[in-house]
Amino acid sequence: MIRIPGQPGKDLCDSHLGVSRRDILKVGGSSLLGLSLGSMLQLRSAQANSELSAGHGRAKSIILCYLQGGPSHIDLWDPKENVPDNVKSVFSNISTKIPGIQFTENLPKLAQVIDKTTLIRSMSYTPNGLFNHTAAIYQMMTGYTTDKVSPSGQLEPPSPKDFPNFGSNLIRLKPVKEAMLPFVMLPRPLQESNVVGKGGTAGFLGKAFDPYTLYPPGDDMDMTKMDKINVTDLEMRADVYGGRMERRARLLDVINEGMPEIDRAVKDYKLNEYYDQALSLISSGRARDAFAIEQELPETRDRYGRNTFGQSCLLARRLVEAGTRVVEVVWPKVANSNEHSWDVHTGLTDRMKRQSGPMLDSGLSALINDLDERGMLDETLVVAVGEFGRSPQRGVSTSGNGNSDDGRDHWPYCYTAVVAGAGIKRGYVHGKSDQTASAPLEDPVHPGELLATIYESFGIAPDTIVYNHLNQPRELVKAESVSALYA
Repeated sequence: MIRIPGQPGKDLCDSHLGVSRRDILKVGGSSLLGLSLGSMLQLRSAQANSELSAGHGRAKSIILCYLQGGPSHIDLWDPKENVPDNVKSVFSNISTKIPGIQFTENLPKLAQVIDKTTLIRSMSYTPNGLFNHTAAIYQMMTGYTTDKVSPSGQLEPPSPKDFPNFGSNLIRLKPVKEAMLPFVMLPRPLQESNVVGKGGTAGFLGKAFDPYTLYPPGDDMDMTKMDKINVTDLEMRADVYGGRMERRARLLDVINEGMPEIDRAVKDYKLNEYYDQALSLISSGRARDAFAIEQELPETRDRYGRNTFGQSCLLARRLVEAGTRVVEVVWPKVANSNEHSWDVHTGLTDRMKRQSGPMLDSGLSALINDLDERGMLDETLVVAVGEFGRSPQRGVSTSGNGNSDDGRDHWPYCYTAVVAGAGIKRGYVHGKSDQTASAPLEDPVHPGELLATIYESFGIAPDTIVYNHLNQPRELVKAESVSALYA
C-alpha cells in the first residue's frame, strides 16, 4: 500500500471530510476516477495489440437492435401464402421496395427502406437445450453454448467465467480513439425471468470491457423512460472544478514522486496518458452531450417513435455519432412476458398489431434512414435479430410452454434477421425459407456465422484467439463469416 502524504486523517481532495478510505490508496484497486478508469483504458490498449486479419474492415461501429423474446418471422418479414390456416399470418401482406418480397401490414415503414438492407430469411440452428430464451440469448451474444442448461433452458446468473459479449471483444480488439464510452447497452438488461444480464457482460475478459449500462427508471410499460435519462456518473459537480480538480489531476504525480521504484516499474505503461484519457472522458462532456436526446428536433423524435424502443434507437445514433463503438439496444420488455413482448404464446394479434409491430417499424426504419441520410451507414453496421423465431403452426407447444390458438411457440429452426451498412449489400435477400417458414431451403445461417460476419466487418478474424479465466485459448467464435452478404 502507498500512503498519500497530506494532513493526517484527511483526504487530499476533500479536506473538509473526516477520516476517508481515500487516505490510503491501493495501487491497481483504487476507486478514484483517474486510476480506475485510466487503468481500464490502459488495459484495453495493451490487450488490443494482437495482430488482426485484414477482413472487410468497413465497420467503425455497430448498432445491434436485439429483439429479445423471439419475434414471429411469419407475422413480420417472411409471411406465407397458400398454407393452412393455422400457419398463415392473421395479418395482410404488403409489397416492399425489394421486388417480389412481401412483409405483413405490421411493417409499412420498414417495407419502404428495406432496399437499403440485406434480409436474411434463413437464420437457423438446431437447439441443444436452447429452446428457451436465456440459453439462446447467450449463444447469440457470445457465439458459445453452455454446459449447464436446465430443463427449462435457463442458465445460472452472469459469471466471471462466462464467454464475453461480442461487444466486449470488439472494444478490446478495436479500442476507441476518442474520449467516449466504447460500449453502451440500453434501455434494459437481457433477461428471462430472474436470470438478468446473462450474455451481456465481458465475462472472462474482466470488468474493464463491460458495457456502460443505461437503464432509466420506470417499469417496462413506461414509454417515457428515455426522458428520464440520468448520467450523473458522467458529470462533475461545479465544486469539482478549480483547486479540487487540479489536486485530483496531480494525484498520480504525487504517487510517482513518493515512490520512484513504482514509477520506474510502470514507465512503459503510459499511465499519464491513460489518466488524461480518463479525465477527458468526464471533463469534456462528450459522453454527456451524446445522451442529451432532448436536443433533437421534435419531428425527428416523432419519426423514431415516442416510445422506449424508438428513442433508444435515436440515442444509439447519437452515441455512434459521438464515437461509441458498440451500442446494443435491447428490446425494452423482458423476454418471457406479455404486453409489448415478442414472446407471443398468447395474444399475438393484438400485441403485434398495436404494440410491438409499430414500435419496431418506426424505430428501425427511422434508424436506417437517418444513418443513411447522414452518410453514417457506410461505416455503421446495423443488425436486428432475436434469439429465435416463432413456430409455423399456431397453438402448438415446441418448448413446453402453453400456447393459445392466437399464439406461436419458440422456433430456432428458421427465422429472419436484418443487416445493413458497412459494406453489406443493399436490396439483397439471403437464403430462403420453405413453404411454411419451418426450415431454410437455401443458405442457412447459424447465429455464430452472423457473429463471425460482424467481427470480419471490423477487420477482425473470427478465429482470433482470446484467453479465458484459466488462460486457455479460445476463438472469438467457431464459425466463418457469410461473405455473400458483402457488396
